[in-house]
Amino acid sequence: MSVDLSLYRLILEASLIVQLVMVILVLASVFSWMIIVLKWRVLKAARQAADEFEDRFWSGADLSHLYDGLRRRTDIAGMEHVFSAGFKEFLRGRATPSGDTETVSQNTQRAMRVSISREGDTLETYLNFLATVGSTSPYIGLFGTVWGIMHAFIGLSGVQQATLAMVAPGIAEALIATALGLFAAIPAVIAYNSFSGQIDRLLARYDNFSDELAALLQRQLSGATAEEVRS
Repeated sequence: MSVDLSLYRLILEASLIVQLVMVILVLASVFSWMIIVLKWRVLKAARQAADEFEDRFWSGADLSHLYDGLRRRTDIAGMEHVFSAGFKEFLRGRATPSGDTETVSQNTQRAMRVSISREGDTLETYLNFLATVGSTSPYIGLFGTVWGIMHAFIGLSGVQQATLAMVAPGIAEALIATALGLFAAIPAVIAYNSFSGQIDRLLARYDNFSDELAALLQRQLSGATAEEVRS
């Protein structure tokens, strides 16, 4: 007695619950890969934008001119956003007659911290989905496997003499669910860990830049205050 164990036939003849599990895992895998490609592009663009802005910033460009150029744009993000938020608060504080050096410096640093936090939220978008797929897909696949095997053995309950050919299709279709669960989970886990590390390094880079900018603005503010005292 020959049994057709082709993948297409096994999926087509699987029980409804196992088929639903397979559909869920396939969709999870497809959405995961869409997010992986999207997030890879976003992080690559963020790194390149940070490199380009740091080159402009440390090339000796006038900070006011640099800020004016960014203020006219509506698509600033990343390190440009951190600089724009900090310098905007710096200019506002310096224009306030009652604003002392310490207050202006603290407000500037606070504005940049808020900006970095918002950038982190943007960069981490959809990462929770990858984490969820990576942690739950093996269990969903295992559920499909258990259900498929249980369904296969229940089908043998009224048989006097069971053979391997009779139980093999049910076990095979059940194991497909486990394979799909791993197929969805493994790339999601690898991508999540990789992207989390890249985001942490990028945010640390933003944080270091904010400290450098705060120190630079503090020196400018202290110099302006000293000039006012001498005059």
